[in-house]
Amino acid sequence: MSERKPLLIELEDGQAHDPGAAPPPPDMDTQEPPEGRAMQLALRAARKRFGFWARLGWSALAGLLLLVLSVTAWDFVTGLIARVPALGVVALVLLAGVVLAALVLALREVAGFRRLRQLDALRSRAEAARESDDRPEAKAVAQALQALYRPRPEMRWPCERLAETLPDQLDTTAALDLTESTLMAPLDAQARLEVEAAARQVALLTALIPLALIDVLAALLTNLRMIRRIAEIYGGRAGALGSLRLLRGVITHLLATGAVAVGEDMVSSVASGSLVSRLSRRFGEGIVNGALTARLGIAAMEVCRPLPFNALPRPATSAIMRRGVSGLFDSATRR
Repeated sequence: MSERKPLLIELEDGQAHDPGAAPPPPDMDTQEPPEGRAMQLALRAARKRFGFWARLGWSALAGLLLLVLSVTAWDFVTGLIARVPALGVVALVLLAGVVLAALVLALREVAGFRRLRQLDALRSRAEAARESDDRPEAKAVAQALQALYRPRPEMRWPCERLAETLPDQLDTTAALDLTESTLMAPLDAQARLEVEAAARQVALLTALIPLALIDVLAALLTNLRMIRRIAEIYGGRAGALGSLRLLRGVITHLLATGAVAVGEDMVSSVASGSLVSRLSRRFGEGIVNGALTARLGIAAMEVCRPLPFNALPRPATSAIMRRGVSGLFDSATRR
């Protein structure tokens, strides 16, 4: 068995190097804190608006493509009927099915926009009744909300409870506060669960997906699905176009209230992201992206809610992050 000898590496310049003269490692405190790049890019892409001529051009191109496809499909079906009548009838039935499905989807989009406008109108009526101290209007808003939510099985008991106690309220503020605390409390709980799930998913996707554009797309799709679910909880039932309209409305609300920047309710989340980023930059970005998703979800609740937050407290980003993302990065933080 041969004897092992130490491996010696001779330097080319022949000079000895002092380990003490080596530059110090970079200080972790000098690193920039995570800023939620994926969510920032997703919000920037969602609120981007095209100019008039760009919208006109895209609309004309979409109309032209639809016309070409329609004429081509009709020519194909009529020609097939002339050549092979049996196959032509099958093609005609399939084409009728496509047209019927398109009409149903269009009607669903129209109905979704109508429901969203109904929620906006109820919120405006409630705010106007509170400002003008109009008690009959406040009770009319409460009755309209009962009619909206009574068909849902989980809202049957709150609607019955409100119908029993509403006549005892003698002023506008008490009637609106009772309506909000009775009808909105179970809906707010469901919406908070959706926001927590979306924040957790965005945080995980940002931490696990190394590709920049992919995590931006994943964050955008997750937030679209979250906003659509929140609208459904409050009675909106938005379709694809309605979800895009809601997303733009939520981002507009965020910009109007200045909630895109880091505020007091995000300090703990950003601090946690800075702490975890010492171990992994992706984990820190995940926490901050989750916090921005939670803030977007809270704004979606404010936009979709038929009553503004008065009797019930507005959810806080830090509380949603504690419930939604707790446990995901605890092991990394302990290490």
